Amino acid sequence: MRRRPTALLTRIVRAAAVPVLVAAAVLTAAAPAQAASLTQVTGFGNNPGNLTMYAYRPDGLPSNAPLVVALHGCTQDANGYYTNSGWKKFADQWKFAVVFPQTSAANAANACFNWFLTGDTARGQGEPASIKQMIDYSVANYGTNPARVFVTGLSAGGAMSAAMLATYPDVFAAGSIAAGLPYRCATSQVNAYTCMYGPVSKTPQQWGDLVRAGYSGYTGPRPRVSIWHGRSDAVVVPANGTELRDQFTNVAGVSQTPTSTSSLPAGTTMEVYGNDAVRLYQVANMGHGTPVDPGTGADQCGTAAAYFLDTICSAYRDALFFGLDGGSSGPGNPGEPGAPATPAGLAVTGTTASAASLSWGAASGASGYHVYRNGSRVTTTALGGTGYTDSGLTAGTTYSYAVSAVNSAGTESARSAPVSATTTGGTTPPVCVTATNYAHVQAGRAYQSGGYAYANGSAQRMGLYNTFYTSALKQTGPNYWVIGC
Repeated sequence: MRRRPTALLTRIVRAAAVPVLVAAAVLTAAAPAQAASLTQVTGFGNNPGNLTMYAYRPDGLPSNAPLVVALHGCTQDANGYYTNSGWKKFADQWKFAVVFPQTSAANAANACFNWFLTGDTARGQGEPASIKQMIDYSVANYGTNPARVFVTGLSAGGAMSAAMLATYPDVFAAGSIAAGLPYRCATSQVNAYTCMYGPVSKTPQQWGDLVRAGYSGYTGPRPRVSIWHGRSDAVVVPANGTELRDQFTNVAGVSQTPTSTSSLPAGTTMEVYGNDAVRLYQVANMGHGTPVDPGTGADQCGTAAAYFLDTICSAYRDALFFGLDGGSSGPGNPGEPGAPATPAGLAVTGTTASAASLSWGAASGASGYHVYRNGSRVTTTALGGTGYTDSGLTAGTTYSYAVSAVNSAGTESARSAPVSATTTGGTTPPVCVTATNYAHVQAGRAYQSGGYAYANGSAQRMGLYNTFYTSALKQTGPNYWVIGC
C-alpha cells in the first residue's frame, strides 16, 4: 500500500464539533449478486489511486440504469456518506446505482481526497483513474448506462468531483460540487489553504482554461454542473462557489450573469446560467457541509450529522437536475402541479455524423423547453424555441430524445413521447500500436510512475518503463488505451 503526502486540511477536523458517525452495519466483501445494502467491491482494477470501492444497488435495479458516483468529504467515509447524504432514498425510489469511492489516512491525513496534488487530478492517473475504473466495473458488471453517469461530492470530495468533470468530460453527463473548490485552484499542499480561505481570484477565461487543459483537445459536449455553497462556510469560503461558477460557465460558453434566479426553502437562492448548463445554489446561514433536510416529504432526505447540515435536500434537487426521476415526469405520467402542457410532435429533422436536429410543437403555458438525451437533460431552450441541434455526438450511434415544457416558475410538464435519432457514419477500426514502453510514454499513449508505464485512460500497468519492455496498446476512445490488440 503506498502512502501519500500528508494533506493540508486539518482545519476541517477542528471545525467539526463531533466526528462523523459511522453506521454499525457490517460491510462485506462484494459478490456479483445484487443486494440492497452497501457492499465493498474488490478487483475493480489496478487502482492507481489506492481507493476502496463501495456500491449500492437497490433491489430491482433495471439494466441500463443511471450511475451516480458520490465522493465523501474529509474525516468521512463511504458508509457515512451513504447513510446521511440522502442518495440512498432516491436510488431506491428511482432505481439507479450509486458508487461510493473511499479514501483513507493512508492516502492523506483526515481521509481527504487529494484534490490539490497534480498526480491525483490528471486524466488517467491516481485517484481519478481509480474512480474511472469503478465506473467501468459498474458498467460491465451492473449493466449501468455509460451515457448516464454522474458525480457528486462534498468539500475535498467536491473538489475531486470538479476534477472528474474536468478530466473525464466524456464520461459524465452532469455533476454536483458541494462546498468544493475550482479545478486546479491548488496544485500542492503549500497553496491549498490559500484556495480554501482566500480564495484564489482568476478570470473566467483563466479558470476555464484550467478545465480545458484537464483533457486537452476534447471538443465534445461538456457535463452540466450544479454548485452548492453555504454563505457562512468558514472552512471553504463562499467565494469558491462563485469562482466555480465562473469556471464552469466559461467552459460551457455561457455568461456569468444568471438567466434566472429563484428562492428555495431554507433561505436558498438558485441561480441558473445559460440553458441550465450551470446552477449555483447558495444557502443562507449554512456552514461547511452537505445540505440535507431530514423528513418523509418528497423533497426531503438525509440525516443531520457532522457536515450534513439540516437545511435543504441537495440530493433531491441534484437527482432532478441529473434527470434521475425514473420517468415520474415521463411520457404518459402527469407533470408537476401547475405545469404547462406537454409538448407534442417531437420529430427528428436531420442527422449528421456528429449531430441530431429536433423540432416540436409549442406547448401552452411554456416559457422554455427541456431537451433530454438518453434520459439526461442536455439543454433548456428559451421562449419560442421549438427546435434544437444536439452536437458532439458519436458517428453511427442511436440516441433517444424527449422534450418537456417548463414555465416561468420552473414547473415542468410531463416529457413527450421519445424519438430515436441515429447519426450517420460509423466507427473506425481501433488503432493498435506495438512499441517499447518508453516509446509509448514518449508518444503520449501512456505515462510513467514509480518506474512503471501505465496506459492512458485505462491506467493498466504495462511493465517497466524502459526500452526493453514492449507492449501492444489498442485505442478504444479519445486518449483511452488498453493493453492488447
